[in-house]
Amino acid sequence: MNEDQVKGALKDVAGKVQEKHGKLVGNKQQQVKGLGKQISGNAEKSYGDAKEIIKDSNKQF
Repeated sequence: MNEDQVKGALKDVAGKVQEKHGKLVGNKQQQVKGLGKQISGNAEKSYGDAKEIIKDSNKQF
């Protein structure tokens, strides 16, 4: 697991918490910010996943 995967997963979790908090208090702006963090986190995690795949494929050769 690389740094991008970890950071992405943490952003995703933080975004989910922020979104849920926004729903609880009725704050649409917090919900949207939370969704944005989730999207950003998932993108960063996917980038990290791709880096791992490339690194692993280079080991095979």
